[in-house]
Amino acid sequence: MADKLIIFDTTLRDGEQSPGASMTRDEKLRIARQLERLKVDVIEAGFAASSNGDFEAVQSIAQAIKDSTVCSLSRANDRDISRAAEALKGANSARIHTFIATSPLHMEKKLRMTPEQVLEQAKQSVRFARNLVGDIEFSPEDGYRSDVDFLCRVLEAVIAEGATTINVPDTVGYAVPELYGNFIKTLRERIPNSDKAIWSVHCHNDLGMAVANSLAGVQIGGARQVECTINGLGERAGNCSLEEVVMAVKTRRDYFNLELGIDTQHIVAASRMVSQTTGFVVQPNKAVVGANAFAHASGIHQDGVLKARDTYEIMRAEDVGWSANKIVLGKLSGRNAFKQRLQELGVQLESEGEINAAFSKFKELADRKSEIFDEDILALVSDESVAAERESYGFVSLSQHSETGERPEATVVFTAEGKEVRSTSDGNGPVDASLKAIERHVQSGAEMVLYSVNAISGSTESQGEVTVRLQSSGRVVNGVGSDPDIIVASAKAYLSALNKLQSKAERVAAQG
Repeated sequence: MADKLIIFDTTLRDGEQSPGASMTRDEKLRIARQLERLKVDVIEAGFAASSNGDFEAVQSIAQAIKDSTVCSLSRANDRDISRAAEALKGANSARIHTFIATSPLHMEKKLRMTPEQVLEQAKQSVRFARNLVGDIEFSPEDGYRSDVDFLCRVLEAVIAEGATTINVPDTVGYAVPELYGNFIKTLRERIPNSDKAIWSVHCHNDLGMAVANSLAGVQIGGARQVECTINGLGERAGNCSLEEVVMAVKTRRDYFNLELGIDTQHIVAASRMVSQTTGFVVQPNKAVVGANAFAHASGIHQDGVLKARDTYEIMRAEDVGWSANKIVLGKLSGRNAFKQRLQELGVQLESEGEINAAFSKFKELADRKSEIFDEDILALVSDESVAAERESYGFVSLSQHSETGERPEATVVFTAEGKEVRSTSDGNGPVDASLKAIERHVQSGAEMVLYSVNAISGSTESQGEVTVRLQSSGRVVNGVGSDPDIIVASAKAYLSALNKLQSKAERVAAQG
């Protein structure tokens, strides 16, 4: 009988540590509901002790999610663990995930603790957490670069104290598959009580091997939990990609012989939601969820697929949520049809007011664009969720003039603290002029570190989706805007980023 592979999603915690990818409570809750629909086993909802905002997000998710275990990260100290337990109250199934670094480098340079102090701290933290919540996960941060003898002592001790899951992270993405798999195997063989816990893998993608390392940890090492994120989102080069691990195990069941609880038909919807919420665009050739993942340009390939799909396709596009029905709605579509399509896309708006506001935006778009795609609807809802929050700046209108040989000029009308303002500037192009017009009034002094344009669907009628990343006083934020007019989308994205810069919520960076 096949074993069950537990899928632990950390998009809302480790994924959020990507520069500019921080999410609001409502955005986190919307993604958590999509993860529940995807039937993710464990949702790491955040790091409750890091900020009041993250505490509230974990709390909201713990109360709303019924079918998945909800987890909060905490450092190995009583304050963090107590805060995590408090946020998780009311959850159907709760887990505390506590961690402390165990590699010589981290213990000496970061923690400034001796190995014996780290061992004692690990034991005490698990003992304390076990009295608050029944399900405890322990991670030795930078575990893969730790001394094996010392790591065995620590892991044996925390299992004895009641840790139910042991996660061995490759925190800096240093591992290679065979070595990492054998590392997990060695730990399990040498630790006498290793059978008392579920073993987990958490791999970063710095060398592009996070998925391969995770699967080696499962197949060679015997791990039965994989920690991953939607679209491989995460700090630096990202994390192990949920969709790739899931579809590898599902497609190659002959090799892995593992059961999964994931409903793969919701993978693409989850990918789109995370991408449009964070502003991190999915590359076209990304496995499983990229726009080209099931496209065939070669004549030989096209001929083969037409004769028999399995000549060049090892997965069916519809099995991961790609729809053959591209045109969803039009300007004659009614409110109920729109509401039904939102539900099919995995979007739950909290009130009738939110639905009415989104529907009004939809009708406005339908008057300007004859074909409305799923991506358009998700972009509308994403814009609506941003607008629903308390914002310092809001887009009203834009006019610009540009012609060959002349310097473009733009006038942007927007609200600032509830008052309408008008600002004009010239620039190197219409986008540059528009953003300079906004900045001329706002005077944020922020540095733009990324400007990215993505066509939401595949025609010149498509909405443009723009991501603007701003940096100011050590803070990095992403703003996302969408509109059929790419210049308007750019202005919306810039204002969105400025709104996020206004939020002063502090976060404590952590790695597990």
